[in-house]
Amino acid sequence: MRHFFAVLSRMKHIHRWGLMRCTREENLCEHSFETALLAHALAVLRNERFGGHCSPERAATLALFHDASEIFTGDLPTPVKYDNPTLRESYARVEAHARERLLSMLPEDLRPVYLPLLNEGGEDEEELRRIVKAADKLSALIKCMEERRAGNAEFSRAEQTLRRAVEEMGLPEADCFLKEFLPSYALTLDEQEGDAT
Repeated sequence: MRHFFAVLSRMKHIHRWGLMRCTREENLCEHSFETALLAHALAVLRNERFGGHCSPERAATLALFHDASEIFTGDLPTPVKYDNPTLRESYARVEAHARERLLSMLPEDLRPVYLPLLNEGGEDEEELRRIVKAADKLSALIKCMEERRAGNAEFSRAEQTLRRAVEEMGLPEADCFLKEFLPSYALTLDEQEGDAT
């Protein structure tokens, strides 16, 4: 039996932000979609405004798979995952095993196609990995903004930490997104539509 795609469809059952009180739960499928959308946008910004030459489509595809191993591991909260080097190394091994397990659910001839996706890109895709990482952080930042806007102060510190983390990445396309596009996420639909007319 080839279970790869059926198992991936279970991303919708993996909830994020396990240590946080949320006004609205977010699942891994939603997060992966938003990260793919943002990675595509960052790659477009890099190419159109900063002289880059990367594939927005490849960035989006890598982002779709960036947390696929969490189907087996769950979403381990960041404070736990990065608490100490030993735990970080152990969790990296668990994630690698989960990726291998997923890959084993594919027919042999398809594995070479999906291996770099599950490993967040090939050796020559460091630029795209950084874009996906920025998109991942931006997605989390947007979640924090949404929660805070809903009156949930639980996410205030995480929002500050994530904004700083994106800024410290030193990616001009991420800085551009923060300045030009992120403020819209704090507006109501009526405010967003009012600006469009």
